[in-house]
Amino acid sequence: MAEVCSTCGLPKDLCVCGEIEKEQQRIRIRLETRKFGKATTIIDGMDDKNQNLQSVAQKLKTYCACGGTHKNGQIMLQGDHRDRVKEFLIKIGYPQENIELQ
Repeated sequence: MAEVCSTCGLPKDLCVCGEIEKEQQRIRIRLETRKFGKATTIIDGMDDKNQNLQSVAQKLKTYCACGGTHKNGQIMLQGDHRDRVKEFLIKIGYPQENIELQ
């Protein structure tokens, strides 16, 4: 007998909970200028209790070829990577209409 998801009641291989959670999030990508005029891309609005921000931050840093961190429910990347971050988030399953560039 297949395992059943406790949230949606579907078998684990058909579970859509992760996709529903991604569709309900409003993600903001903005550019801030930090010390010494350095540009920093800030991604916030991602739910950190259901999504592992550390792994998403690591994948984003690799994809954008930059440094960065995750703190307080935000992902911070060094440099201006707004377009690449939006492209990456769409590629991993976030809906385009829920991602806002500022």
